[in-house]
Amino acid sequence: MTIPQYPTGFKKWIIVITVVMASLLEMIDTTVVNVSLPQIMGNLGATLEDVAWIITAYAVANVIILPMTGWLSSKFGRRNYFVVSILIFTVASFFCGNAHNIWQLVIFRFIQGIGGGALLSTSQSILFETFKPEDRGMATAIFGLGVVLGPTFGPTIGGFITDHYSWPWIFYVNLPLGIIATLLSLTFISESADRKEISRVDWLGIGLLVIGIGALQIVLERGETEDWFDTNYIIVLTVLSILSLFAFVWRELSIDYPVVDFRIMKDKSFSFGLVFSFILGFGMYASVFVFPIFCQNLLGFSAQQTGELMIPAGLITIFIMPMVGNLLKLKFPPQIMAAIGFGVFFLFTKMLSGSTLASGESDFFWPLMMRGIGMGCLFVPLTAMGLSGLKGKDMAQGVGINNMIRQLGGSFGVALMTTFIHNRMSVHRVNLLPHISAYEPAASDRINMIVQGFVSRGYTLTQAQSMANGVMEGTVIRQSMLMSYMDCFYVIGLFFLCCIPLIIFQRRSRNAVVSMEGVH
Repeated sequence: MTIPQYPTGFKKWIIVITVVMASLLEMIDTTVVNVSLPQIMGNLGATLEDVAWIITAYAVANVIILPMTGWLSSKFGRRNYFVVSILIFTVASFFCGNAHNIWQLVIFRFIQGIGGGALLSTSQSILFETFKPEDRGMATAIFGLGVVLGPTFGPTIGGFITDHYSWPWIFYVNLPLGIIATLLSLTFISESADRKEISRVDWLGIGLLVIGIGALQIVLERGETEDWFDTNYIIVLTVLSILSLFAFVWRELSIDYPVVDFRIMKDKSFSFGLVFSFILGFGMYASVFVFPIFCQNLLGFSAQQTGELMIPAGLITIFIMPMVGNLLKLKFPPQIMAAIGFGVFFLFTKMLSGSTLASGESDFFWPLMMRGIGMGCLFVPLTAMGLSGLKGKDMAQGVGINNMIRQLGGSFGVALMTTFIHNRMSVHRVNLLPHISAYEPAASDRINMIVQGFVSRGYTLTQAQSMANGVMEGTVIRQSMLMSYMDCFYVIGLFFLCCIPLIIFQRRSRNAVVSMEGVH
């Protein structure tokens, strides 16, 4: 048996910098565009409906390519595939910035997502082969920085660039980093020692995967906007997704040359880990999606202000993750560490659920710090536990599936929480309206005070009464929105709280160790 050779010293840390740079590029671009959409709409003459496809196209490409990264790495060589993915991402970034209409931007954004999705899983595989088995908890922590910090800092970076320059620069900033990452990869990263030989290509499987995952992601991204199953194309895509994914799983389990080898799910630790990867993606993406909207729509914060609120939480995550990696190396039970993370994340949502319309930036410091600590305590042990039983050639497949499930968890989280907020707004509005009437002394006094205020400014009594009713309607809407966002935070927190007994009593496979010994 060949003894694996692990890079040391300068070469080792150059590889670490290269793969973290690549994964950060991908994760930042998942959210960096969001705050630039209004400027893109004005510049390219697009509607809100049109620019939403910029986000959808990137997410669809990501989720399609993630489960195939292990197979593609084996087919073309991991280093070659990694370098080509960086080049695709970088070149597509240039053309995104040069797009002359919205649909050019959507197409190049899709191509960028194809390159970017590969960077995440391939980076993680390279890190695992760079560190010795006993140090792979630390490798997970380092990789986790890119996954957790990308969505956190993406809106901040996007807001700063949009406010001070113009939207094409959110893509152009990728060019020098992509070129540097390409050169470093060609110089320092070696080919994997455990490369499967691919003799046949399962084109039918690839087609079913593209259709099934692509249709599912479009449903999750566009469902709320299109009133879910009140729209024909959402119904068609849902049925198509279910049928295609069922056929895809059946085919991959019945042939000897699968694109995605589901047989690795016989490892109970990996299968159980996928459940928690989905949960992690759900909470991580849903919270980072809901909180900025709450701050900007209700509290009047700018995109840059909202992003800056997330920076301390990101810094605490940077500090926590290596500590967690070291604790796992010292055999600290990963279940206990993950349970602590779930508990701290619940505290974050519980604290946010007490926010008011008068809440200021200082009121969010400690809740967001709790989120940073919770994410730091969750990502490393959950990833390590899930991948700890996989060995050699199965690692790339496992990493790709694990990242896809986390991404889908995020998509489900955003879709479900958006629908939940809209439904709760209707409920709260119905409950509040009976209290806004002439028969409620407090409401009557408030309306009369507003009417007198408008009359004193020269409006007629009829105009003043109409305007007062509008003010009260606006108050009801704002209070309904506030209560809905608070409900959303609370539900996310309860969801994580319920995970604590599940993770504590999880039994991992006998041969699995969190340090990932034997993985090479």
